Amino acid sequence: QVQLVESGGGLVQAGGSLRLSCATSGITFSAYAMNWYRQGPGKQRELVAGMSGGGRTNYADSVEGRFTISRDNAKNTVYLQMSSLKPEDTGVYVCNAFRSARNYWGQGTQVTVSS
Repeated sequence: QVQLVESGGGLVQAGGSLRLSCATSGITFSAYAMNWYRQGPGKQRELVAGMSGGGRTNYADSVEGRFTISRDNAKNTVYLQMSSLKPEDTGVYVCNAFRSARNYWGQGTQVTVSS
């Protein structure tokens, strides 16, 4: 019944921009922290960006200043604006909703950055 659906991934050249969206349903969206994770080929899954229900944000050092996470509580949607993309940003980006003992995950969307 809970759904997280990512969109917006694709192929982009280095230096370009992309905006990912994660539409949710079945949860009290405003009560959840929303996070973006990614996993590249041969890499561990890492937390890229997160936002608490209260609006506090955190970013991985590798994306600080280039990525921006935002949320629209009226649309139950979280976004990840990615700019100045680098080949090392390539990976599957997965949306996560977290609250206490509850964790929900989307299917992921592929982002490929060419040099």
